[in-house]
Amino acid sequence: MPCYVGLDASKRTTNICVIDETRTILKEGVVESDPKAIVGFLRGEGRRYARVGMESWSLAPWLYAGLARAGLPIICIETRHSSAVLKAARSNKTDRNDARGIAEVMRARIYKTVHIKTVHAQQVRSLLTVRKLLRNQLVAVENAIGGTLLVFGYKQASGSRATFERRLRKLLSADAFLAGCVESLFSVWKLLVSEIESLEQRVKALANDDPVCRRLMTAPGVGPIIALTYRSALDEPLRFRRSSDVAAHLGLTPEAKQSGKRDRKGRISKRGDAAARTALVLAARTLLRRHTKASWLKQWAEQICARRGYMKALIATARRLAVILHKMWVTDSDFRWTREPA
Repeated sequence: MPCYVGLDASKRTTNICVIDETRTILKEGVVESDPKAIVGFLRGEGRRYARVGMESWSLAPWLYAGLARAGLPIICIETRHSSAVLKAARSNKTDRNDARGIAEVMRARIYKTVHIKTVHAQQVRSLLTVRKLLRNQLVAVENAIGGTLLVFGYKQASGSRATFERRLRKLLSADAFLAGCVESLFSVWKLLVSEIESLEQRVKALANDDPVCRRLMTAPGVGPIIALTYRSALDEPLRFRRSSDVAAHLGLTPEAKQSGKRDRKGRISKRGDAAARTALVLAARTLLRRHTKASWLKQWAEQICARRGYMKALIATARRLAVILHKMWVTDSDFRWTREPA
């Protein structure tokens, strides 16, 4: 008789529940959140495991890889969907009950699977996350410096980041005490600028060495960061049956609210990978606002902008870019700047 396993993992421990087709609990326990410990708990009793379920969270890729190497039929399930199913069971919220509920979900097959990204995609995403974090900290330090100076009546003139040091030195030359206060922030600012420049070079080199990213960058508005973000978000393009499914996966399609005679299309769902969605919107903004090479896509976006407004054209262009980039990826073809004759 096949058995089903539910894993409720936390940072330190993992609750495990094993049930059979008749919903009988065969074994329960708590082990360390480590693939070897989980495999050791499940092995050795001659059971045939049909499905092993685990919710998606930060440690899931590492646990998933270890359990898959051990030959277990591990499945990573969508957290919000499983939480709603467990909540409907009306049981107390404990790790033990959650493991039992996940095992029941595996037995009944009422779950949504989550794609576990490859190691390369996880590495790229980590690099982009660190870059974004440092850029946000840089903006925070610049705002802190400006706010400190403004209290004493020193107003910073607008300018580029390259001239920031010169403009700051000019303001602080007349106040030695204030210069000492701001010097610590300025040291942090210079360190952040240096680290961000180093990361930018790594990102550009990584994109130029990747044939997929080089192909994606042939599309208008798509640079190294946008190409890497899109590539790491999709990871494996063949898991989408149609290119149009990518736009819905990234939350760029309108939400449908239908009940009875009422059928209304709302704003975009904003579900899925937020970083990839933001990157596509930035690419669409570059296509619409900056002087770029003429293309059929730019002409199409400008027509929508004139007819429906800038914001709708922006989202429509981002949605279409998501579909085009996927089609370029799966067909190994560069962007075509002109439409071919019918």
